[in-house]
Amino acid sequence: MVDRLDRILALLAAPGEAETSSRQLCRVAAEATTMSGARLMLVAVERTPWLLCAADDVSAALADLELTLGEGPCLDASAVDDPVLEPDLAHPLPGGRWPAFTPGAGAVGVRAVFGFPVHVGVVRMGALGLHRERAGPLTDDQHADALVMADVMARAVLDLQAGAAPGTLAAELADGANLQATVHQASGMVSIQLGVDVGEALVRLRAHAYGEERPLGAVADDVVARRLRFVP
Repeated sequence: MVDRLDRILALLAAPGEAETSSRQLCRVAAEATTMSGARLMLVAVERTPWLLCAADDVSAALADLELTLGEGPCLDASAVDDPVLEPDLAHPLPGGRWPAFTPGAGAVGVRAVFGFPVHVGVVRMGALGLHRERAGPLTDDQHADALVMADVMARAVLDLQAGAAPGTLAAELADGANLQATVHQASGMVSIQLGVDVGEALVRLRAHAYGEERPLGAVADDVVARRLRFVP
């Protein structure tokens, strides 16, 4: 455990390209676990999840799929507070775990996905998502490294927030939370337009984004800007 932690901290401390501290977390997560990519999604209670960082474009695309569809390894790992492992999306568990997410992940060249909860004690923050372009389970070392990396990420989120004024989000966290705020506002507007509750309105937003093959955030922006209106 100590050796793994020391190795990850050394990777985080290594000089490299100028990048935000959260982006560095995701880059190191992929490097430390020898995976194709990594992302960190924050999942607050009763709020729309949001992406804090992604190691690359494919990682960001997977996060967008989860946000749009409301299903995927990060959301499941955060909900059950336990690792969620799918070593071969081409041959998923019986019954299909993520009927909409799976083909979307395959379309961007991903064959295996893994989610690890990010928490401090009983306080759940979200999940670390890892992916690989080839099928296959994690090795014992990769699994152990991912658990340590998830713990490092939890501490890093606390450190980011520590410098913020009471009752506000730290600037780096708020950048990602802007999507959450826009989706929440759009859900409220759609709720009024359709005469349904906010939960149903969010489902309608996600369905529209999926049907149009657009990011959920882009659809929410259109609703808030009154470029898109939902009709009963």
